[in-house]
Amino acid sequence: MGKEQLDFLAIGDVVIDNFIELNKDYAHIEDESMHKKELCMNFGDKIPYEDAKEIPAVGNSPNAAVSAHRLGLGSAIATNIGDDEYGKRIKFQFDKEGISTEYLLVHTGLQSNYHFVLRYKEERTILVKHTEFPYEMEPWIPAPRWIYLSSLAENSLPYHNMIADWLEENPDTKLAFQPGTFQMKLGYDKLKRLYERAELFFCNIEEAQRILDTKETDITKLLVMMHELGPNMPVITDGPKGAYVLADGDVWHQPMYPDPAPPVDRTGAGDAFASTFTSAIALGKEPQEALGWGPINSMSVVQYIGAQEGLLSREKLEEYLANAPSDYKATKI
Repeated sequence: MGKEQLDFLAIGDVVIDNFIELNKDYAHIEDESMHKKELCMNFGDKIPYEDAKEIPAVGNSPNAAVSAHRLGLGSAIATNIGDDEYGKRIKFQFDKEGISTEYLLVHTGLQSNYHFVLRYKEERTILVKHTEFPYEMEPWIPAPRWIYLSSLAENSLPYHNMIADWLEENPDTKLAFQPGTFQMKLGYDKLKRLYERAELFFCNIEEAQRILDTKETDITKLLVMMHELGPNMPVITDGPKGAYVLADGDVWHQPMYPDPAPPVDRTGAGDAFASTFTSAIALGKEPQEALGWGPINSMSVVQYIGAQEGLLSREKLEEYLANAPSDYKATKI
């Protein structure tokens, strides 16, 4: 008997995040302009901190894998770890969450990714260091229903080309693409085949302007421009103004779900939205319905430290949806 087809394969780097809560008496924010803020502490001092909390097996794609699984999809992760203690902790966490690690590659002599997250109120600054793993293509058999592609390290361009080749050979698999920092830095031309293959595409308004090399601020125009790059259904978020999708020629807008309390940590809010929207589409929901699912998981995630603790089950998400304010609905614009 052959293997069961996966619903959702998330591809991207995995990390352990160490969240360090800064002491507000010893750190402050310098706001030089609307677009530049600086986190400041005295150089050369011993700086007290409030708390530190390690969270294993996180990152754009791992967060998406957990989100999809909690919403009821069979989920797996394709990623790389070292043969160190961090790697063991990452695999243990995936196993604990019920995420298949069939496509998790362990590399002898390399260190698993470990980042430091400096928390100041609900915002964070992340100190990152990516191990340059030798990205390899695993035969994904049988082909999953959905592939969710996000952040990979700077040496991963050949791997992107391998993924594009595989997608051309497996036209029934749908692609959701949430580009990370390096993928946006690569630019459209180098990832053209992935843009053109994407069923779903996710970014925020600033990222859309960067990708499209434009100062355009009209969301409808940005969605159309993004669609012209190839993605069938582009989705753009605009912070507290909500989220927008272009689907079958129509643009839909969804407001954010109201926060039950002030946010604790905004890490993972975008991952929660994009993966939940994708999961809803994979579960057969219409785009305007999926647009209502995404902000609920984002709202829940920011009530906790880290990107995964607040991710909801389908039952709990639908409970929030049933109790939503009357104006929480998608509208065509």
